Amino acid sequence: MKNETSVEYFYILPFSEDTWNKPLISTFFFLIYLVGVLINSSVIAVIYLEVQLHKPMYVFICNLSIVDIFYTSVTVPKLLHRLLSGNHFVSFSQCYAQLYFLTVVGTAEEILLFIMAYDRYVAICLPLHYHRILSQRNCTMIIIGIWAAAVLNSLMFATSALYMTSCHSNIIHQLFCDHKSLTRTTCTGTLMFFVITGIEMLILAFIPIICTLTSYINIFSVIFKMTSKYSRKKAFSTCSSHIAVVSIYYGTGVIGYLIPPYSNVLDLVFSIIYASIIPMINPIIYSLQNSNVQSALLELVKVLFNPFTTFDVSIQ
Repeated sequence: MKNETSVEYFYILPFSEDTWNKPLISTFFFLIYLVGVLINSSVIAVIYLEVQLHKPMYVFICNLSIVDIFYTSVTVPKLLHRLLSGNHFVSFSQCYAQLYFLTVVGTAEEILLFIMAYDRYVAICLPLHYHRILSQRNCTMIIIGIWAAAVLNSLMFATSALYMTSCHSNIIHQLFCDHKSLTRTTCTGTLMFFVITGIEMLILAFIPIICTLTSYINIFSVIFKMTSKYSRKKAFSTCSSHIAVVSIYYGTGVIGYLIPPYSNVLDLVFSIIYASIIPMINPIIYSLQNSNVQSALLELVKVLFNPFTTFDVSIQ
């Protein structure tokens, strides 16, 4: 990011400088971060340890937990450092790096949520071809492709930010450096940035949402034709958690981007939900809806409290 003034740092001020309850706020974010990392790590450990969970759906859930850990790790620890130290100054390179990694994990999550919808489509609408379409080799290539696309997209996105010129106030009323807060400090060189942002939203947000909706239209058309109540219930249960996660993720994101620039409080609230709360509740939603993950988590807890217990889960 270019700078035509003498400003060399951003001043990130998510809360008022004279806020008296900063220790309470720090404790709140620390607990959210700790719970989120523990729950997501537990899901990763369970899926890794239980061989019978080495299936495409659980592999994608595992990667979603990895993304969620990275999501909170990019934002919350630095926020805690600012709150506890009182040092709110961030260099341009640090802000740029945070923007880059935020875009990486954000892009990975968007693509991954679409792939998980496709996984449910193949499982329910094309069950006889499931193991061929989503074989171990294909799943590995998909995961590599997701992260490669996320890194390349973030590189292009963050590079375009370098051409923006900072000439407004260097104060950012936000938890972290994101593209919405950065554009408020700039006045020129934003055309390329907004063009790339528009293309990114079309390819990585609008198109995946349309494809996800199309997938679920086909899924529900198949489910309603099922004669067995048990089959319908099982099909709905495997889709409900993903629908909930997608709805919360995109719903919060859309509302957050539609908030007017002058609504700093609302912007802050939705940033907290988007970057801290959602990564914590995603694994909870999947754990509550998925009996196999629940059983494996219970077995893991038993092993942790009783080392002589054998980690053995029977997956139906």
